[in-house]
Amino acid sequence: MRRLLLWAAVLMSAAACSGRSGKEPAVTTPADMTVTSTAFREGGTIPRKYTCDGAGTSPPLAWTGTPADAKALAIVVDDPDAPSGTFTHWVVLDLDPKTTALVEGTTPATQARNSAGKPSYYGPCPPSGTHHYRFAVYALSAPTGLPAGAKLDEALKAISEKSVGHGRLTVLYSR
Repeated sequence: MRRLLLWAAVLMSAAACSGRSGKEPAVTTPADMTVTSTAFREGGTIPRKYTCDGAGTSPPLAWTGTPADAKALAIVVDDPDAPSGTFTHWVVLDLDPKTTALVEGTTPATQARNSAGKPSYYGPCPPSGTHHYRFAVYALSAPTGLPAGAKLDEALKAISEKSVGHGRLTVLYSR
């Protein structure tokens, strides 16, 4: 337990020094889920059609390893390289824990607001340079119970508090 607390303190210090705004859910659960996409691979480039330079369609996602005790799932897509701190592109709440994939262009019923203030997918759109885009799936101990259009900070807090596992797929995009 002591090592876990020390590790968490080191991670929080590193995040504070990096200039991030802290918009990624702060979780201490293991990264025991695997997130994949048929459209791109870990460390690869996200195709233009899923960005603001294309159709801005949400990409296909799949995951495995959802913990047996999960009662809901959440998805968060963010850009930690944004000039003003982490920019959250998409927050999906309270998916059925038996769900293992989202089809391209899927609009789940419960979406919280993104950093642009809209409850929808907002494709990668870096102002310059190469940015990292993190597609994270969180297993939750209970549904958040938040309504569609919930405030971003409320949604990320609820995900942090209820996370029992997670996984992430990170891709790049340049303009």
